Amino acid sequence: LKTREELHWPAEMYLEGTDQHRGWFQTSLLTSVAAFEKAPYKTVLTHGFIVDAEGRKMSKSIGNVIAPQEIIEKYGADILRLWVASSDYRTDIRISSKILDQLVEIYRRVRNTTRFILGNLSDFNPDTDVVSYDKLNELDRVVLNNFQSLVKRVNESYDKFEFHSLYHEIHNFCAIDLSSFYLDIIKDRLYTAFADSEERRAAQTVLYQIINDLVKLIAPVLSFTAEEIWQYLREIEKDEESVFLAPWPEANENYRDRNLEKKWENILKIRKDVLKALEIKRGEGFIGNSLEAQVNIYTEDKEVYDYLMSFKKQLETIFIVSKTDIVRGAGEKGLSSDAYAGVEFPDIKVMITRAPGKKCERCWCYSETVGGDQKYPTICEKCAKVMHNHFEE
Repeated sequence: LKTREELHWPAEMYLEGTDQHRGWFQTSLLTSVAAFEKAPYKTVLTHGFIVDAEGRKMSKSIGNVIAPQEIIEKYGADILRLWVASSDYRTDIRISSKILDQLVEIYRRVRNTTRFILGNLSDFNPDTDVVSYDKLNELDRVVLNNFQSLVKRVNESYDKFEFHSLYHEIHNFCAIDLSSFYLDIIKDRLYTAFADSEERRAAQTVLYQIINDLVKLIAPVLSFTAEEIWQYLREIEKDEESVFLAPWPEANENYRDRNLEKKWENILKIRKDVLKALEIKRGEGFIGNSLEAQVNIYTEDKEVYDYLMSFKKQLETIFIVSKTDIVRGAGEKGLSSDAYAGVEFPDIKVMITRAPGKKCERCWCYSETVGGDQKYPTICEKCAKVMHNHFEE
């Protein structure tokens, strides 16, 4: 390196297998220190060797060799890159068709998440439709807060070359924070609110900010997928020609709200208990879709009751049900024997009943207001207002 002006010495990194600790790493170190009184590298990173599913070395005689080109031709280059990133390279790395098939499923989840986001940004213009942070509701701000935490953790993992950690972080965020939580909840806003309403634009604002940075975070690993996503994003807002020319994302401290994060910790635990209670009733055939249900939450604790009441206007949205009721004590009729005792949050019991009213043909929620509008007798009051205010001349 010292003989080439365009390069830097010492090297940023020496990267080799574990067998080089007493080989190249050591001999180059001894030589460099003797000649220049300085190590020839800033960082040393060692890795294990690739073995098959049983931990055996790759061998043509055994017939367990898997060529990289075979993986690329069957799955695509990004799956090969994902396999490398998902592995803890500090030990021997296993590979098999089964391992690759599992990674394909994980890749598909990430891809489907980004596809859903892009699909719901088709009518979003960042120049005119962005909703300011102070006008976002608590749910939107919680997700933005969680995403900033993700950005920080992923950046730390990249800096430490802990690619398997960032792989798990990104997958969990896409699968849990987005798909199973935020995206599921905001579907009602995205699909039934007026297209240009502030509540819908707020959800799109959050989606846009997340995808705009998420695509950059995955780019070093899922390079081809990230570039494909970026080209769709460029149709929304003309930006750098390639995702690899875009500025690297950093956590936005303006979106960090630890008080809000703490406030939502328990409601997310309660949500897990409610979802479990709904799952049990669905398994019994009592309900099909969760919108057929009314969730009744009982607690003896006044502090818990007050806490739940502070979320009262949001609970139907958070639980994705048609109606909720919060009861202090056992209620007038008493608790049913099949009430679900909280596991994640032990201070509650959850009882699932059928939601009152009829099913709205537009939002699918059950409401006693269905049939109350003469012009739109098959939809609820909320949907009727949207129709009257935005779809009539």
